[in-house]
Amino acid sequence: MPLPAPDLRPYLEELERFADGQLSAAEQEAFETRLETDPALYQAYQQYEQLTADLRWVAGHETLYQRLLALDLRLDQRQLALSRVRRRQHQQQRRWGVGVAAVLLALLGLWLLWRPTAPSAADTWSRYYQPEAGLSDSVVGEGQRPLLAEAMRLYREGQYPPALQALQRIPSNAIGQDTLTYYNGIFLLSQDDPEQIQAAQPFLRRVATQAGSPLAGRARYHLGMAYWRNQQTTAARNTLRAVSNDPRNPYQEAARRVLRSDALKE
Repeated sequence: MPLPAPDLRPYLEELERFADGQLSAAEQEAFETRLETDPALYQAYQQYEQLTADLRWVAGHETLYQRLLALDLRLDQRQLALSRVRRRQHQQQRRWGVGVAAVLLALLGLWLLWRPTAPSAADTWSRYYQPEAGLSDSVVGEGQRPLLAEAMRLYREGQYPPALQALQRIPSNAIGQDTLTYYNGIFLLSQDDPEQIQAAQPFLRRVATQAGSPLAGRARYHLGMAYWRNQQTTAARNTLRAVSNDPRNPYQEAARRVLRSDALKE
């Protein structure tokens, strides 16, 4: 005989707060720990997830489409985790010892003294790039969505890795899926790391190709700049040209400024 379904009533209020992203960071972490140790809570959570999914399907909210998007996002996040593991492994392999490090630092110092005075590619990119301002406090509603407010605060302070970690803890149904995907790409692009910049591209590309998303035009600009930062000059030029031809795109003038310069020459 099948086991009876768990009683949701003792857990319903906190399950709803968790699903809506209304828990504080400390409450979120405590709840996630309980999910791992409390079988009754975990079964109630599973039933709640299935129930809400069924309700969204009946209401015609394209539940299957959203699940596929969420799965795609989880796969991208898993790829990011694998990238971080590989990066740590590379860092361990590069630990040559104090003597070798001293030689490298000496060589770097000589290079800094003798390098040409022309601006570097990174400096040129930074001069033309117009960063995303992030969601304002009035839009976020800090009291209602503390994790999202925390992610935006860390992003504005330039603490991009912890901002990304906070963003990835937000349930997909707490904010729009395209918004969550867009800011994953923005937070990755903001980091001065080639692997993170490369990882930003699929997030931004996914939003840029969603014709119905209000963030599509903005994502297209940042995707073009991600191509440029990753030295994919032809793709960057073509993408920014599409932005410069779109009068509704808020980054139209920023894209035109890049294209008028010699910065995107092969």
